[in-house]
Amino acid sequence: MEQGRVEKAHHIVVLADQGQGHINPMLQFSKRLASKGIKITVATTLSNAKSMKTTLSYSMITFESIYDDCSQGGVVGPGGFKGFLDRFQASGSTNLTRFILDHEHPVKCLVYDANIPWASKITTQLGIAGAAFFTQSCATAATYYPMYCEVYEKTPLSMPSFPVITGLPKLRFPNLPSLGCSTGRYPPIIIHILGQFDNFGKADWVLFNSFDKLEEEVVEWMKKVWNVVTIGPTLPSFYLDKRVENDNEYGFNIHKPNSSNCMEWLDSKKTGSVVYVSFGSAANLCAEQVTELADALRQSNIMFLWVVKPDEQSKLPIDFSKETSGKGLVVTWCSQLEVLAHHAIGCFISHCGWNSTVEAISFGVPIVAMPQILDQIINAHFLEKVWSVGLIAKANEDEKGVTASEEIYRCIREVLEGERGQEIRKNITSLKELAKEAIDISGSSDKHIDEFISQLDPVYLRHRSNYN
Repeated sequence: MEQGRVEKAHHIVVLADQGQGHINPMLQFSKRLASKGIKITVATTLSNAKSMKTTLSYSMITFESIYDDCSQGGVVGPGGFKGFLDRFQASGSTNLTRFILDHEHPVKCLVYDANIPWASKITTQLGIAGAAFFTQSCATAATYYPMYCEVYEKTPLSMPSFPVITGLPKLRFPNLPSLGCSTGRYPPIIIHILGQFDNFGKADWVLFNSFDKLEEEVVEWMKKVWNVVTIGPTLPSFYLDKRVENDNEYGFNIHKPNSSNCMEWLDSKKTGSVVYVSFGSAANLCAEQVTELADALRQSNIMFLWVVKPDEQSKLPIDFSKETSGKGLVVTWCSQLEVLAHHAIGCFISHCGWNSTVEAISFGVPIVAMPQILDQIINAHFLEKVWSVGLIAKANEDEKGVTASEEIYRCIREVLEGERGQEIRKNITSLKELAKEAIDISGSSDKHIDEFISQLDPVYLRHRSNYN
């Protein structure tokens, strides 16, 4: 029996938010818990539940649809993103409450994406334990929290801000018209994001896809406010400690990966010779930025694998794929885990979403950072200024914020061939070992997960006594 496995299965419901970057870390945490004997129900939208049922098969994990986004419309339905949030709350909260009340196997804890503001109300109403899962970095939470104090609590932060945060560049925000117009200092998307800190205050645990030695100082700072628990990196076990059976992929993709083509192409390349380029499942580059990036890759003599999503293919320069076929491969999607694990990859041009950042660190792949919005800018800052495992390709300081081809090319060459690149590779190799150590037997994150499981009964019973 695996260390930390419980004799009698507890039942935990995991409430995942929309989007691949939110779902996959929570799925991986679910697999970890299931491997230790915990019964898991993943509550999500109908389309997500259908997708995961076809790709994942774990006896201890089931999927429950709490909102029919197929017939009622998801984020592209009436009212756009805001309309989806309203429908998900109205239908999801009712159906989730009914499921927890009626299930024959009592639910002891709701693990919910902190980005779902109504989740903590359900734990209070039903008298069960609650864990808020933050799918971004600890540093991002530390950056946003002073804003929350200003906007929601109408008071300044009652303790000094985390020191590194003061040196961050200015954040850029996406435009989501359905959330309304800006009426104050912060745009509506930030007001929406800050709402998750209300969940933090009500949660018994605040879980992060990170590990202690990666964000040690930030974690210690945050523990002064919440019961912070690092449980990452949340990559499939096959790539880390190999202790969770049949766990070699995430199990949720919004696009179909072209894995065999990518792997065959990479197999023919020398170790560390290929630049991998991907901007994740949600980020979208403007046409001008795609052109600059294409020019940087076309004018160099460096091999590259570039993921250009189906809806962005039209932004590529005419005949780009044909002109660069001797040194490059353009695909619509791939298994990023398989690619980053391949010996041919020398660096990763990334938007620096947190999942991509954690993956690059876990595989020891240096990063050329091209952050676009929000937490990506925070992650890029830490990659270059704090951990020294990558370089930021600096954007022009105008409204468009496009990064020129010359700057992209300079960073690629420096990482692959320059003196600083040697230091970067040394540093990220060290972090790679620390990432594996954290989730392996008796590592910091492994211990935290076992402690979380051991605390389920006493925390649940405390809530029940107060509830009754």
